[in-house]
Amino acid sequence: MIRDCHSLVMLPLVAAMSIALGALALAQQAPAATRPAAPARPPVVPAAAAGQAQPQLLGQFGDWGAYAATPGGRKVCFALAKPSSTQTSPPNRPRNPTYFFVTTRPAENVRNEVSTLVGYPLKPNSDATAEVGGNSFVMYTQNDGAWIKNVAEEARMIEAMRKSPDMVIKGISARGTQSTDTYSLKGLSQALDRMAQDCR
Repeated sequence: MIRDCHSLVMLPLVAAMSIALGALALAQQAPAATRPAAPARPPVVPAAAAGQAQPQLLGQFGDWGAYAATPGGRKVCFALAKPSSTQTSPPNRPRNPTYFFVTTRPAENVRNEVSTLVGYPLKPNSDATAEVGGNSFVMYTQNDGAWIKNVAEEARMIEAMRKSPDMVIKGISARGTQSTDTYSLKGLSQALDRMAQDCR
């Protein structure tokens, strides 16, 4: 099945980001040697998140954190990481913080949905790519987010992520800036396993 604009509009990315940004503050309580680097500025949680349950850090595993929250009474679990390196062409273009998510929403029968927030609006009608384990996965883009385009490939991408040391996400911004974000996958398998225990 190909994911289209209508299905993506229904995905609660804003809610997920609100949860994730709150989770980053919790992640800062982890030992400095194991947590990802904090954003240069304190994250701002959108007003839409007001009243939502704050996420609980289930555990920090290598470069990935596992979190759970219950916004609106519905449980959500996610693994979250920041890139280990980023490059833009032209170089040094300003960007908002960048993240990669693997999200499970049991009430919606969604498990291990992959998505990324790239830090700036992506070029309309363009695709991003995820390169992992010798495979390339096409990602549908909308605003500053991207999701795997063919949902049938999601499980294969997760399996490749579990077995690979890193993953590279490439995209192009609305202004023509090309970005390359490299994510360490150290700890991802443990984060996904811990997340699965909490979101059955």
